[in-house]
Amino acid sequence: MTTSRTERAARNGSEDGIALVLVLLFVLAMSSIGASMMVLSQTESLGSQNYRMMSQARYGAESGVHRAINYLMNSYALPGGAGDPLANYNMAVSPVTYLGQPVVLSSMVSVGANYPAAATSTAFAAAVQGTLPGGGTAVQYSAAATLVSMRQILAYGAGTSTVVQTWRITGAGGIVGVRNATVEVTSLLETQVVPTHTYAAFATNAGCGALSFNGGVTTDSYDSQSFTLVAGKPATQPQAGDVGTNGNLTEGGGTLVNGSLSTPRSGVGNCKAGAVDALTLNGGAQLTGGIVQLPQAVAYSPPALPNPLPPTSNMNIQANSTCATAGIAAGVCAGAGGVLTITPAGAVVSLGNLRLTGGSTIHLAAGTYNVNSVTLAGNARLIIDSGPVVMNVAGVGQNTVIDFTGGTISNGTFRPSDFQIQYAGTGGMSLNGGTSSAALVYAPAAAINLSGGADFFGSVLGATVVVSGGTKIHYDRHLAQTFFTVGNAMLNTFSWKKY
Repeated sequence: MTTSRTERAARNGSEDGIALVLVLLFVLAMSSIGASMMVLSQTESLGSQNYRMMSQARYGAESGVHRAINYLMNSYALPGGAGDPLANYNMAVSPVTYLGQPVVLSSMVSVGANYPAAATSTAFAAAVQGTLPGGGTAVQYSAAATLVSMRQILAYGAGTSTVVQTWRITGAGGIVGVRNATVEVTSLLETQVVPTHTYAAFATNAGCGALSFNGGVTTDSYDSQSFTLVAGKPATQPQAGDVGTNGNLTEGGGTLVNGSLSTPRSGVGNCKAGAVDALTLNGGAQLTGGIVQLPQAVAYSPPALPNPLPPTSNMNIQANSTCATAGIAAGVCAGAGGVLTITPAGAVVSLGNLRLTGGSTIHLAAGTYNVNSVTLAGNARLIIDSGPVVMNVAGVGQNTVIDFTGGTISNGTFRPSDFQIQYAGTGGMSLNGGTSSAALVYAPAAAINLSGGADFFGSVLGATVVVSGGTKIHYDRHLAQTFFTVGNAMLNTFSWKKY
C-alpha cells in the first residue's frame, strides 16, 4: 500500500509538534536543575557564612567568660571587709541574695547588676567587656556573673576566716549589625575546699628528692578517734599511708610506703633536673598503692605569722631551772627543779628561743604559744598535757627553728591535732619519733628532717621532707576530716546556645 505525499506531510507535521513539546520540557527541566543548583550554591554560601559568624560570636562569648574569670581570680576582693560586710549577703539560699535579689556582677546591657559594693560592680563592668577583630567584622563580648553559693571557713593556719564562692558566669558574644549572630556561653567557677592533711608526708618542692625516704622507713595509718592500744601504742593498718609531692619521691634502703604517691610528675626512674620524674626506687623499696598523677601542683597557703611576734632572747631550761630563772612569767608558769608547766588559760604565751637541756621537762597545756625557736637537748622532754596546743614559730634569725633530736615529745592522746606546729618561714626543722610522738607539722616552705628510728603519729608537710633511720610514720586518717584550706578554683560544666 502506498502513502500519498499529503499523508506523509501531515504525519511529519504532527511529529514536529511533539518534538517541540519535548524540547520545551527538556529546557524547562534543565532550567529547574540550574536554578536548583544556584539556590543550593547560595544556601551553602549562606550556611558557611552563618557558621563563620556563629563561631566568631562564640569566641566572643568565651572571651567574656574568660575575662570574668580573670577578674574574679585576680582582681576581685572577697566580701568580709569593712566596706563589704558578710551581713549584706544571705548565704542560706542559692543563688546568694542581696536585698532579696540574686547577687550579680554584670557588663551585659540585658542583665542588671546587683552587688553590695558599688566599686566592685563598676570595676567588673569596665573589665569584662570589649571587642575582638574577626575577619573584617567586630565581635563584641560581655558577661554576667551570678553568685550561686558562698560559705565562710576558717582556713587552717591562716588565723582568720575567709569565704569560698561558686559563680555561674554567662558570656555573650555578638557581631554588630548581623542578624542571628549572638551566642551565649555559660560555665561555673568553683573554689574548692580541700583538706590540708591528707598525706603522711607531703613536700611542696618540685624538684628531685623533694620527698626522700631511706633506711627502712615505713608509712601506714590509724584513726585517732577509734583505735586499740597494742604495747602502749595505737594498732595501725598497712594502708592509707599515702604520701605526696609536687616533685619526686626517692625511696631507698628497704623503705615501704603502704599507700600511694600523688604528684603532678610521671614516670619511674633516675631523677634529674629538667626531667623530674615521679618516683625513684632503689634497694628493694616499695610503693604499694601506685602513682596518682595530679592535674597540677598543689599550693598550700603559708600560715599566719605569730601575733604578737615573740621575743628573740634565749630562754634556757636546765635541770635546776625555775620559771623565774627561765624568764617565763609566773602567771602562766609553775614548777621548779627543771620541771615546768605552762598553762595559757586563754592568753597567748610568747616565748623566745626555748632551749631545754640536762633532762629538763616542760609541760604544755592547751593554748596558743608564739615561739621563736625550740630546741630539745640532753634527753629533755616536751609533754602535751592537754590539747590543742598550737605552736606558732617565728624563727627570726634562726637557721633551724625546731630541733627535737636531742630529746622526746610526748602526746599521750595520740591525737596529732593536740600538738600543732605551724611555721611560715624557710628555716629547717629536725624532728624525731618516740613512744608517743604525735604531732601535726604545717610548714610549707621549710626543710624538714625526720629521723630517730621510732614512731611518729600524724602528718608532716614541708617544702622538702627527708625521712630516715627506720622511722615509722603513722598517718591519722581523721585529719582529712578536720582541717581544711581554700584550694584551687576550677571550671565546672560548660554549655552554649545561639540566637
